Amino acid sequence: MLEEFFSPRSVAVIGVSRDEGKVGHIVFDNLRTGGFAGKVYPVNPGTDEIHGFRCYPSVTAIDGDVDLAVVVVPARFAESVVRECGEKGIRSVVVITAGFKETGREGAALERALVTTARSYGMRLLGPNCLGLISAHSGLNASFAVTMPRPGSISFMSQSGALGTAVLDWTAGEGIGLANFVSLGNKADLSEVDLVKAWAEEPHTKVVAAYLEAVSDGRAFVEAVAELVCEKPFVALKSGVSDAGARAVSSHTGSLAGSERAYDAAFLKAGAIRARTIEELFDISVAFSRQPLPAGPGLVILTNAGGPAILATDACDRMDVALASLQSDTINRLRAVLPDAAALYNPVDVLGDAPASRYEDALGILVDDPNVHAVLVVLTPQATTQARETADAVARIARQSGVTTLACFMGDTAVADGVTALRQGSVPHYPFPERAIATIAAMQRYRIRLGSPPSAPIEIQSDRTLVRDAIDHAKVAGRTFITEQSASRIAEAYGVTVPRGGLAHDLSQAKRLAREIGYPIVMKIASPDILHKSDIGGIRVGIDNDAVLAIAYEEIISRARAYMADARIWGVTLQQQVPPGREVIIGVNRDPQFGPLLMFGLGGIYVEVLKDVTFRLCPVTPEEAHRMVTEIRGFGLLRGVRGQRPADLESVVDVITRVSALVTDFDEITELDINPLIVHDKGNGSVAADIRIGIGG
Repeated sequence: MLEEFFSPRSVAVIGVSRDEGKVGHIVFDNLRTGGFAGKVYPVNPGTDEIHGFRCYPSVTAIDGDVDLAVVVVPARFAESVVRECGEKGIRSVVVITAGFKETGREGAALERALVTTARSYGMRLLGPNCLGLISAHSGLNASFAVTMPRPGSISFMSQSGALGTAVLDWTAGEGIGLANFVSLGNKADLSEVDLVKAWAEEPHTKVVAAYLEAVSDGRAFVEAVAELVCEKPFVALKSGVSDAGARAVSSHTGSLAGSERAYDAAFLKAGAIRARTIEELFDISVAFSRQPLPAGPGLVILTNAGGPAILATDACDRMDVALASLQSDTINRLRAVLPDAAALYNPVDVLGDAPASRYEDALGILVDDPNVHAVLVVLTPQATTQARETADAVARIARQSGVTTLACFMGDTAVADGVTALRQGSVPHYPFPERAIATIAAMQRYRIRLGSPPSAPIEIQSDRTLVRDAIDHAKVAGRTFITEQSASRIAEAYGVTVPRGGLAHDLSQAKRLAREIGYPIVMKIASPDILHKSDIGGIRVGIDNDAVLAIAYEEIISRARAYMADARIWGVTLQQQVPPGREVIIGVNRDPQFGPLLMFGLGGIYVEVLKDVTFRLCPVTPEEAHRMVTEIRGFGLLRGVRGQRPADLESVVDVITRVSALVTDFDEITELDINPLIVHDKGNGSVAADIRIGIGG
């Protein structure tokens, strides 16, 4: 897929200029001098020759076949040039030119015309408004970046051209090789999804790294990355995720869900590794490209300094990295070669005066321990330190043992030769231990993902006809919400337990309904205009006889009218009062990019105060639901504290999966809140005490 973009036999540069400062000239020079072995055709009707190359008046005048065209003409001419490319039979085009949708309405019209023409010829188009692309192993630099990276195994895509040029320069300085580099530009045709699919099959690529500002098709992105990570890790830095841009919603879930939550959930669903900085993006990517994946969870820290080892150990605790428990034979072997004052347990401290040979002896013993799956070698420069020789020994043992090995040589000039040797020996180096541990943590998460691929959602038995009728009825009535009684019936249709209840239009109906349900009951205002009933005193609990019911009815109706004089009042809803239990919330907000985003957390009135919630993209499997329940900070309250019996967690997991199935089956459901879901003690189930469903479409 996309072979002609990354391994073309011939490239035409359309819009080459004689002016060395122009983009077209730079692109042509990059192709001419970057090591590309194929044919390069400059196209410019205003000249016959550039740098000894025959210059063609148009792409159609070129004698031979052309695999890839790079377009660097003004935006108003780009569509006609792409049309000529189509007539020539070219199927892959890079449009570097700017001046399209990023400039406004006229530019957007030009871009639409460009894409229409490209698609009419079955052509794939990168850009416009992009830096171009580089395939280091092909020697292809079809960009106007000044830096040609050394060949490597990281394929990097960027939605910022300016950031891309900085990254190319930085990776060159750090000695980091790339397999491919692509600046996506406006993504008029080719997107991050296309590149993920292409690089999944590309043999030079061991890891895919991405700087993303927006994802074009959220669901396709998750599917493509999930398939990629079965073979290769995907590391991404996502910018522009402030919740300030979240759309206005009325539910608790909607108010807590934003683009940051959605992207976190999407990356988790897909098995992507999310970096928080460019530095971390390449910290992690380099490790994946240069070292094998850890075979297990155990990390050992080998150091000549106690302080950095303590920092590394603290970082392990924060990031859930397990320190290996060394076998007794390993400790005895270390005791035989290390000074009496050395620390023989993990972290292993070979002391500040350690020469390279002491590091080599200790490391050789540690990698033989079956409990050791990864090693972090920490070195600080002392008077007797041999940084270069130590680095050579570390690289040699890492290569021979196959144990995942990272290094942290702290300092600058005193360790510079050692750092160079580590890079030459394919051992990733980090200036501080916390960065190394963060990288190990990412590698461990990926290892776990490979060992436990996600399961499929379970099939939920449901009455879809009832749900369809309820949604259609609300839409015909012009409502964007489901009434409380219909919402309860919808939940029941998917197997969620709800209290007995009904709607009463007046006091006499309320009394009859209360007797049918059985006291005690809960009374709520029934109005399509009052969404948060508790805010206005529109809920009364503990009603246990007709007299109290009459008083509560009058109070609730009068409060509703005082709050909103023109509110439509349908009466009151009555519900069986559910015995007390622990309250949680299960909610859904439909993200415009990724679809239904499901939330779980502590419920009741405290959800927006404590914000102790977690999110997943739907559909949610039982395994994912279980992890949602256990990862909130308040899980201890559900598990039971100080003699309290544990809550029925299995019923919570069951409700999560049923709600997930509901919103997956019906795209019209834009938001849903069960708040609270009252969870009883283990074995006694749970009840959805209050349900709100919003619809659209």
